[in-house]
Amino acid sequence: MWDYADIRQGKTAQQEKTSQQEGTAQQGRTIQQERAAQQEKTSQQERAAQQGRTSQQGRTIQQERAVQRNLQLMKLIKAVHSMVDNEDLEKHRMSQEQVGRTFGTLKEMKYEPFSIGSLPAEWVSVNRSHMKKYVVLYCHGGGYFTGSLAYARVLTNKLAQATSMDVLSFDYRLAPEHPYPAALEDALKAWDYLMYLGYGSRDVIVAGDSAGGNLALELGLQLKKQGRLLPRGFVLMSPWTDMAFRGKSHQTRRKIDPVLSGEYMERARQAYAGGLGIAWDDPRLSPLYGDLKDFPPVYIQVGGNEILLSDSVELAKRLVRENVAAKIDIYTGMWHVFQMSPFKRAGDALDKAAQFIFDICR
Repeated sequence: MWDYADIRQGKTAQQEKTSQQEGTAQQGRTIQQERAAQQEKTSQQERAAQQGRTSQQGRTIQQERAVQRNLQLMKLIKAVHSMVDNEDLEKHRMSQEQVGRTFGTLKEMKYEPFSIGSLPAEWVSVNRSHMKKYVVLYCHGGGYFTGSLAYARVLTNKLAQATSMDVLSFDYRLAPEHPYPAALEDALKAWDYLMYLGYGSRDVIVAGDSAGGNLALELGLQLKKQGRLLPRGFVLMSPWTDMAFRGKSHQTRRKIDPVLSGEYMERARQAYAGGLGIAWDDPRLSPLYGDLKDFPPVYIQVGGNEILLSDSVELAKRLVRENVAAKIDIYTGMWHVFQMSPFKRAGDALDKAAQFIFDICR
């Protein structure tokens, strides 16, 4: 007869054996699943890495194309600028005057030429109802030895249109015929004329580009030195603030700047103050090193491709250290006083300048 205990023991042993086999099989499946999961994870990581490399390559290609497009644009700007640039100073001035008369005179604008004593000047305004309470005093650029109010119309037009304010522009005396301090004396004469008309200092925004930015700041420093009230604010486009040329961009942007060159800048400062015995970092020439404390709000625009980039950046830093409300916008890929160009970005920049003026006039 069968012993049921033996039968049960046999069944139990068989069950244990089956259980062990199932456990072994389960472990095998688990290992396989883990391997599969690991392989899938590795595969996902590889796909992600590949996608990242592809995306990076795409961005690199796009960036390279953008760089090439910008270089082509720089060549175009350089070619256009060469039509005006001339080693002969009188021809250079005549070319600028012709460009200003041709492209700076618009039917929708109103121009009122007049003289402040012997100083030629003009009002530029929109030919419609516009704001009269505030006025912009504009100092044109040109390295202190070129430039004119006619050439500056390309900018004064845009500024008057964007702000709906009258813009007073003036033809200060140029170097080397009239070196420092002739331009500053003329700027003071224009300022005094606005005060004579009944404008208060807080009704005036002083603006300028390049050397005109230098002159605008020098006007502020001179007013402060005389103990007079300063303007409501400054708007500076690519200002030349350091005649000592200490900024890094004078080297790092030398090859890509399509408008300015080291040779041109040296020629300009020599014409303006060479031989006067004044150090180039003297605040009378380089407002970057002047006493900027208690200055009104200052807005700066500068191109990322110009050799005067450091002049703007360092000015903004100095102003902030003096607790002056200063704002700077660096336009990547842009050149010296790019706001003169007939591009949307130039118009947008002038609109931002106008917004700054509206903000400080509230």
